[in-house]
Amino acid sequence: MLLAAAALAACSRETEAPPPPPAPEPAAQAPAPPAAPAAVRPRGLWVLCEGSQRVLENPERIPALIEDARALRATDLFVQVYRGGRAWFDSTLADPTPYQGLRAKTGRDTLVDLLAAAHAAGLRVHAWVNVLSLSNHRDGPLLRDLGPSAVLVDQAGRSVLDYPNLDVPPPDRRYYRMGTPAVWLDAAAPGVAERLAATFAELVNRYPLDGLHLDYIRYPDVLPFTPGSRFGVGLDLGHGEATRERFRRETGREPPSPPEQLGNSELWDAWRRDQVTLLVGRIRDAARVARPGVALSAAVWSYADRAYLSIGQDWRRWLEDELVDFAVPMAYTLDQRLFRYQARELLAVANPERVWIGLGAWLYAKRPEGAVLQLRAAREAGAGGDALFSWDAIADGPELRAALVTEAAGPPAASGATAPPGGLALPGGPSEPAAEGLGAP
Repeated sequence: MLLAAAALAACSRETEAPPPPPAPEPAAQAPAPPAAPAAVRPRGLWVLCEGSQRVLENPERIPALIEDARALRATDLFVQVYRGGRAWFDSTLADPTPYQGLRAKTGRDTLVDLLAAAHAAGLRVHAWVNVLSLSNHRDGPLLRDLGPSAVLVDQAGRSVLDYPNLDVPPPDRRYYRMGTPAVWLDAAAPGVAERLAATFAELVNRYPLDGLHLDYIRYPDVLPFTPGSRFGVGLDLGHGEATRERFRRETGREPPSPPEQLGNSELWDAWRRDQVTLLVGRIRDAARVARPGVALSAAVWSYADRAYLSIGQDWRRWLEDELVDFAVPMAYTLDQRLFRYQARELLAVANPERVWIGLGAWLYAKRPEGAVLQLRAAREAGAGGDALFSWDAIADGPELRAALVTEAAGPPAASGATAPPGGLALPGGPSEPAAEGLGAP
């Protein structure tokens, strides 16, 4: 098994990509929020950048967001500001087209306005960013600067950029599908980790954010799932020539070439998994230099073993190694029994107070009692907190909103609290529907 220390050392030796440009000077900042009482059990609320409400593009809706958050007893807002390599914030590294559009429309930096309103209401704000998925955007500054080698390549040498409609090409399409078709970046490719870390450091440097919330921090999910490359079946991604050469250099072994040559498959899977973990660490370190004490969290798959084996997302290790302050497993399901099973399993970690269970509230727009049952089940299982996907669905569903507000009006549930170094107290902690940016479990 590849040791994390060796991987970190190898990462520091990477010299094939030019250093990222320096972050700009901080922009004007809203005041910092008051620290939330330690006894308040946290509740997150995901706020989409391209959902039905588009609050950053329609700042007149900010008061409604704040009102709903308080009625729902939310403590934390996960506000999506980076999706498909595009920025809803002032950026020199990401594609600033959305930010420029909202600035032209409103004459303001509406993220500053949202931060000021949220902090005045005692709410924490985390910038929600889709890390390794560029959605359907085949251009943009990142790919223009790093080139197509930044994108994942499969075992047959095909780049995801060449996939028709960004999904598996024939004849493989008879058997496999991309769970979330998109342009997927290779975390191990030269320059990718450095560029992403610099982009998010720029973000937290410019705005008084309380946290950075990572989404799509994984390899693509391919249906049906396969538990690693050692069986030589399925679609195996991460075979770009620069990535394979880096594996040879760092391990002294030859990478597998499924389905014919399967030697070193376990080491290959571990090494690729380490690249995602190293990316999380690089983002954390860069963000904490730019804004000491900023909290780091991640929206993760609720099937932890599958996440480990199939998509290189070892989020339990991220908690163990304190790479993230809390994780939000996305337990999106209509099956109440399955939800209870998952809730118990998800909390079988060393620090369950750092696990906030994410609920697919949008699934219950027409039967909101199901969402209420899941909130109660998460609390009874001992989760450190919960999170609702999404505010857009709640704003669009009056029955859902009424049921969730009624549930929130019950007796408050106390929780222990953990605090990231130098940051606000964070009690104990998406990806998106495919069309909007939170990946289905």
